Amino acid sequence: RAGVTHHLPRAYLVESPLFRQKRTVDLRELLAFPPWSAAVQGGWEGEEDQEDNTRGKSKGKTKKGPVVLTLGDLNCTARCLYLIKNTYPNIQVNSEEHANAEGEATVWTRIIPEEILAKISGGKEVPAERITVWIDPLDATQEYTENLQKYVTTMVCVAVDGDPVIGVIHKPFTGYTAWGFVGEGSNVVPRASYNTNFPKVIVSRSHSGKVKSFVQVAFGNNTEIIPAGGAGYKVLALLDPTDEEQDTADIYIHVTYIKKWDICAGDAILRSLGGQMTTLKGEQIDYSGTEGNKGGLLASIKTDHEALVKRLPPWEENKQ
Repeated sequence: RAGVTHHLPRAYLVESPLFRQKRTVDLRELLAFPPWSAAVQGGWEGEEDQEDNTRGKSKGKTKKGPVVLTLGDLNCTARCLYLIKNTYPNIQVNSEEHANAEGEATVWTRIIPEEILAKISGGKEVPAERITVWIDPLDATQEYTENLQKYVTTMVCVAVDGDPVIGVIHKPFTGYTAWGFVGEGSNVVPRASYNTNFPKVIVSRSHSGKVKSFVQVAFGNNTEIIPAGGAGYKVLALLDPTDEEQDTADIYIHVTYIKKWDICAGDAILRSLGGQMTTLKGEQIDYSGTEGNKGGLLASIKTDHEALVKRLPPWEENKQ
């Protein structure tokens, strides 16, 4: 109120977060900082913890199956949450692990680098309340504890009104980062061609459920099935390979319950390239509300996605 603020000290008017906070966010900021810096810094925090991965312990059994928690999970989550929540207090942040975002007073300047300004036009202001950021600080945790580093990623996704808009998948052990901004571009590209008549299908190695038989019913008993860890890694398998260790596949299928922080970033990247990630019934996934996706997963790019959906056998989540 004018009658109150008139008597406040000038320093308070300048420094108080109450006067710095904006109710809108330029999405270019979220591409310039939280996805890039939080994913990269969070990822390297995980790498530093790799030598101590024996400190991993069971988080118990969830709908996904047995889950392992490591010190790296917590360190990555804390850094991501501190950076994002302190800079954007009005944005909803959902993460696999929980940390006290009040514990570190790190705030970003919100300055957008020139390369982002040059690449992406203005007019990207969105009310903060419409934005949800999904963080998976350490995807493929089981593989991480087994020292299977190629599967490990750190992922950040920005959703607006439940639609994935910005996705970042970072490989902490190689330093490689893939990103996509729907309607604006990406730093990764699809492969030249994909075989959907006799596809190579990438699936989960740790939470496979009945996926192998499901895939064989859809595409034949001789279908090549590639077990792999980490949803982020499996999305990258649909794109032009980044290194010799990266598997390549034509389709990504998942038939068991999966959390949205596992898939939101990949969904955004695929959408930015004209690809799709849907439930097994062909429904778009809403990245607001509940944490999990119960409808299974079908991801493809440069293909007739609807035709692929029609080839899938009947599916019910509670039977997987």
